[in-house]
Amino acid sequence: MFGRRGSSSSGTQTLRPAGAPAPDSAPAEVSSAPEPAPAPAPAKAEPAPAAPPPASEPAQAQAPRKKNTEYYETKAQIFNALVEAIDLSQLARLDAEDARDEIRDVVNDIIALKNVVMSISEQEDLLEDICNDVLGYGPLEPLLARDDIADIMVNGAATTYIETQGKVEQTGVTFRDNAQLMNICQRIVSQVGRRVDDSSPICDARLPDGSRVNVIAPPLAIDGPALTIRKFKRDKLTLDQLTKFGSITPEGSTLLQIIGRSRCNVLISGGTGSGKTTLLNCLTAYIENTERIITCEDSAELQLQQPHVVRLETRPPNLEGEGEITMRDLVKNCLRMRPERIIVGEVRGPEAFDLLQAMNTGHDGSMGTLHANSPREALSRLESMITMGGFSLPSRTLREMIVSSIDVVVQAARLRDGSRRITHITEVMGMEGDIITTQDVFLYDIVGEDPNGNIIGRHRSTGIGRPKFWERARYFGEEARLAQALDAAEMPEYVAE
Repeated sequence: MFGRRGSSSSGTQTLRPAGAPAPDSAPAEVSSAPEPAPAPAPAKAEPAPAAPPPASEPAQAQAPRKKNTEYYETKAQIFNALVEAIDLSQLARLDAEDARDEIRDVVNDIIALKNVVMSISEQEDLLEDICNDVLGYGPLEPLLARDDIADIMVNGAATTYIETQGKVEQTGVTFRDNAQLMNICQRIVSQVGRRVDDSSPICDARLPDGSRVNVIAPPLAIDGPALTIRKFKRDKLTLDQLTKFGSITPEGSTLLQIIGRSRCNVLISGGTGSGKTTLLNCLTAYIENTERIITCEDSAELQLQQPHVVRLETRPPNLEGEGEITMRDLVKNCLRMRPERIIVGEVRGPEAFDLLQAMNTGHDGSMGTLHANSPREALSRLESMITMGGFSLPSRTLREMIVSSIDVVVQAARLRDGSRRITHITEVMGMEGDIITTQDVFLYDIVGEDPNGNIIGRHRSTGIGRPKFWERARYFGEEARLAQALDAAEMPEYVAE
């Protein structure tokens, strides 16, 4: 089509830069200039294969080698020639792999035509960078391809951090300048119909795989655009996998399954990065396929597997400051859509009032997440958010509404060693005077720390024989499993020392 590969493809048209060498002569010309310099390199690299295995993981994060001004100038020249040489409309018709191959072929032609002197490794870096710029998100592509990364944090063009295994580390990933970083930010947010610029410098968006993106641009970000990506694994985690990782015990997992199946109204609370959305995804796996579920989110992250799901997403205001659709608007509209369960991705404002109203008017089994450090703090935050929404209701009335709406609070936490644990499964019991009473059913106790700094802890039942949701579990035929799980969690190995 537009590279040498086009001539070998069946019926594909060839398009290359004017004056470029013929397909057969191009490879020879590419190797003629750069070949002499790197020729001895393979021989020297022979003794060193023993080192790469242990350093393979960091090498992935430090992939970009030193890239100086000269490298970026050369790349800009070749990139500009590439844009003139290819037909972008034809490129858009190819799948990603074929398009990448075609771009590589044209770039090789351009390098040969311009007699650019580069080593083989530099040429490979250049080819990969240009392909990522044209087809993806530039320097971010290697990081987005890694499934072990939970967060990508870009603090201006020169600094990029990642989180792996609960630990934050700096990478060697850099951008040419803040203009390139801003261009990538705009490309990301435009895919979901949003924009980020001087007049609208804050934006939430998502990638095609559901990963959550936040951009804050100058003039609010002083050192250049700040881009934060919360990545989600391609294979969604399940409660069984959380059990395998030690986030919860098998008995605690059974307890959460019963809570999900018994249509308890659940609030999942936790700090930033504690795994609230992951846990919510796990709990929704136990919703019956026959139920109609409506999700409301600021940026769509939940990926439910049930067939009858309606996904709703908020909308920011337009250039004139009009047309905004808030979370509260979505939750209110849900009530007119005949939902059986309403799931709010994150409760952070006055929509808390509408969610409680929904839970209290026949939409059992509704769920939501909330930022809080403990179950009791989560209930207090609910009350605060409703008050901030302008509702002039007495505190006692609000607390009675919370008690009649929320059945269970599940607390997730990220511990100081980077591990994530479900630390509380707590029931909302009722009111004593003006105070909401709660009851812990399942807890995580920290016992100590091993020589490597990893926290040692144990999950245990608190000894509650019949939780408040026992009758609800009995209605759904789950009381035998519930009793068995609670009894097993009280065995000596689960009791904290």
